[in-house]
Amino acid sequence: MSAPDPRAMLDRGHAMLSIRRQCAVLHIARSSVYRPKAPADDNDLVLMCRIDELDLKYPRRMAAVLPENGARQS
Repeated sequence: MSAPDPRAMLDRGHAMLSIRRQCAVLHIARSSVYRPKAPADDNDLVLMCRIDELDLKYPRRMAAVLPENGARQS
């Protein structure tokens, strides 16, 4: 289960706290508030599923297992 998105806690109409202050309190970048989150493309989803499978099979060897399974190093 993933953690909830802290951006959902922002209140743009708050009378006392500005967006800048709310971002500071929530420890999030203001740029992430104003720029919409880019949707994941199909290639990313396939890769994330493969990483999940490998992580379940080899939980402590991901750095060694990914290149063996076709992952590119950047």
